[in-house]
Amino acid sequence: MQKIRVGVVGVGNCFAGLVQGIEFYKENRNEKTGLMHEKIGNYGVEDIEFVSAFDVGKGKVGKLLSQAVYADPNYVKWVDSVSSCGDTVVREAPILDGVGVYVASMIKPVKQTKKIEELKKEALEEIENTDTKVLLNYLPVGSQKATEFWAETALETGCAFVNCIPVFIASDRSWEKRFEEKDIPVMGDDIKAVIGSTITHRTLAKLCVDRGATIDRTYQINVGGNTDFANMLERERLKSKKISKTEAVQSLIPKGLKLEEKDIYIGPSDFIPFLGNTKLAFIRIEGRMYANIPFNMEVRLEVNDKANSGGISIDAIRCSQLALDKGIRGNLIYASAYYMKHPPVQMGDEEARKKLDEWIEEVTR
Repeated sequence: MQKIRVGVVGVGNCFAGLVQGIEFYKENRNEKTGLMHEKIGNYGVEDIEFVSAFDVGKGKVGKLLSQAVYADPNYVKWVDSVSSCGDTVVREAPILDGVGVYVASMIKPVKQTKKIEELKKEALEEIENTDTKVLLNYLPVGSQKATEFWAETALETGCAFVNCIPVFIASDRSWEKRFEEKDIPVMGDDIKAVIGSTITHRTLAKLCVDRGATIDRTYQINVGGNTDFANMLERERLKSKKISKTEAVQSLIPKGLKLEEKDIYIGPSDFIPFLGNTKLAFIRIEGRMYANIPFNMEVRLEVNDKANSGGISIDAIRCSQLALDKGIRGNLIYASAYYMKHPPVQMGDEEARKKLDEWIEEVTR
């Protein structure tokens, strides 16, 4: 089997968790805990290698990727070294809108002297020279222009594009059509997490609906201590994030019972530095059941935010390569529905998982 040749945009905590998780499974061959799919097609975790990387941080640009994953402000240190990055060097990416005001002092972006056109040319050459096949977008929330830059780059180089953030590419029909026309797979938008606040909220909402209850009000409040949460203090960067998370829950509520805007709040709340990569989620659902009798439930969820992300990306990358192998183009409907908060087609998680597994089995034959 060929290796899956991946390029990453944004060498932050999410990527650090992904690549160090891969190293953990390579070092512990019999450990399967945390993997939703041990194999996708014939691809295992060990078949992924990172051959190109792009970032804007002074402490990362020009460094070996295997070193940059440990550079500030990354907090992930699950293993001492990683082997799936080879001799890949982190190249300079255009900043555009990728650095928010609250994280600039943490990221310490390079002073850019090159024009966008020159950076674009260098990125295209790097992707082509390294034979990158899957481009993974791990930019900060709110990076609309920067994400569009890399979506264009994927289109020009023929790379499958996995959009892990809430900028709408895969779920935007005009972008999706362009990937279809180029015979390129695209997956997105906005990673759902393995055991995260949104997937937990969705599960509880579906429980209420399936048991005949009516949901009257609900909220989900999230806090954390890494650059993601610092970035989201800039509220204007949150518009698409709130849409993505809210629709992920609303999509499971029957049409006539969907909540008004005043009765549903889902979104990041605050940055608490000492939490680091720990994310705390507080979820409340108020509603009515049999005989119109009220009920309410509250859940407190504590998770490592980067384990949540890595556990999804490890599958998304392999699904994308499988689609490339089989000549499948455009949005990967079932993979997007299962792995992403804002897919083109929303499905219940159980249905999406069933259809995804059927799709994997069918195209692997």
